Amino acid sequence: MKEYFKGIEKIRYEGKDSKNALAFKYYNPDEIVNGKPMRENLKFALSWWHTMGGDGTDMFGVGTQDKKWGETDPMAVAKAKVDAAFEIMDKLSIDYFCFHDRDIAPEADNLGLTNERIDTITDYMKENMGSKKLLWGTANCFANPRYMHGAGTSPSADVFAFAAAQIKKAIEATVKLGGNGYVFWGGREGYETLLNTDMKLEQDNMARLMRMAVDYARSIGFKGDFYIEPKPKEPTKHQYDFDTATVLGFLRKYDLLKDFRINIEANHATLAQHTFQHELRVARDNGVFGSIDANQGDPLLGWDTDQFPTNIYDAVFCMYEVIKAGGFTNGGLNFDAKARRGSFTHEDIFNCYIAGMDTFALGYKAALRLIEDGRIENFVSQRYSSFDSGIGADIISGKADFISLEKYALEKGDVLDSLTSGEQEKLEAIVNNILFSM
Repeated sequence: MKEYFKGIEKIRYEGKDSKNALAFKYYNPDEIVNGKPMRENLKFALSWWHTMGGDGTDMFGVGTQDKKWGETDPMAVAKAKVDAAFEIMDKLSIDYFCFHDRDIAPEADNLGLTNERIDTITDYMKENMGSKKLLWGTANCFANPRYMHGAGTSPSADVFAFAAAQIKKAIEATVKLGGNGYVFWGGREGYETLLNTDMKLEQDNMARLMRMAVDYARSIGFKGDFYIEPKPKEPTKHQYDFDTATVLGFLRKYDLLKDFRINIEANHATLAQHTFQHELRVARDNGVFGSIDANQGDPLLGWDTDQFPTNIYDAVFCMYEVIKAGGFTNGGLNFDAKARRGSFTHEDIFNCYIAGMDTFALGYKAALRLIEDGRIENFVSQRYSSFDSGIGADIISGKADFISLEKYALEKGDVLDSLTSGEQEKLEAIVNNILFSM
């Protein structure tokens, strides 16, 4: 098999004092932490679309990165992507990958030929993936002009039918490659103006499409999770999967909670004016935490920049939620991130992944120490201790009602003396102390 990254050896763990750019400083894949190897705690995944296909093109300029992999024929490029991707994964000790259907095989002039191309490439992937695993698959039902008004939410029944056929094939590819997850991201499932939109019908139809997907996938042996990936906007002005809370309402309304979990992306959380941790907490508290698209945005820019994550604080609080949720099951940490436009060399791909993997490894260890330290959790427990006994216990148990609460308040008088300080700055200092003492 051709070597695409000559001169780059397998990336080794050298510890935090290493000055070698092509070495891990914090991520040791086989180190046992919290009872598991770090590679199992973090379950890193390569994103096919950004890493193997994203060439730095933006709305102001053409690509700066060569992602043809030395080929010109579209199918030859697709096979070269497989070889190059698996080489990257080998050298970075990445066990998982994720893809859209159109990432792995180019779309042809008709659906039948496109499906044949998917079969050809997935056969090739299966032959060569060895111990590598598919984290999840999905369908690109947003890029082609046919989806200008949406896919499952299109006003055209013909487009809905085409989307269903495309998703069917993507599910088959996911099952074929052993994937334990399938993602719905509603890139154009929303509206630009309500003047031309039947919002109820669109959401009803989206639910119908998801239910059909679940029924078909289960019928061919898929036992994994379905995910919805929230995003508030871009490319559509208002997307129906705005944030985790909105998606929860959708899943409950259409009785889809049994099969669906949430795939949370950091940059999508901030576009919704939430923190990454907030979205993870909402998912965890409601029992729908599933998987993560790991990246970060630029707070000075108002769009989805998909940068490789290097913010240690975000990683700490992300991993805090993951650990408290019991860790990953079918999900993992997919690097839905791309090298900056000016980072155009093949070595930059490795620099990006090393930075992101080290960030989450450090974040995981710091979050674990935060939990083991106990000061934060003990403070929270004490802050709400008034609900452990007396009138608080009556409220929690359902024994209290408005009449008994009024009686208590009249007898108690002013309740200002029952309040205690939130001590936010003290708690933030504790986080700093734990993080920087590592």
